[in-house]
Amino acid sequence: MATANTPSIRLLGAGFGGHDGKALASFWAAALGWEVTQTFGDAAAMISDGTTSHVFYTARDFRAPDWPADELAFHFELGTDDVAAAVERLTGLGATKPDHQPGGDRWTVLLDPSGLPFCVSARG
Repeated sequence: MATANTPSIRLLGAGFGGHDGKALASFWAAALGWEVTQTFGDAAAMISDGTTSHVFYTARDFRAPDWPADELAFHFELGTDDVAAAVERLTGLGATKPDHQPGGDRWTVLLDPSGLPFCVSARG
């Protein structure tokens, strides 16, 4: 909560590196139903839903985590009314489904086109 001495601050978005920033932005825009709102040369693009924005950029030394062996610094959690249909749609957009699925029937782990894990679960 902001006070007279403390400004109000809100998170507007985040930046994520990968093998191909523009391709990654296109994947996530399609996955979320957002728009690519800005590009930055050949190396980066921004997506937004009108309130939140994320930038995806090409990281020269990017290395996807060796999941599940590597710990994850972050990952997206997606909620949906139909997990199976969402997984089918996301894999059609370029995500892959690893063999290791620790969520059982509670959630499904997918890898985005840069190999970053994300989860798809039923909305709570």
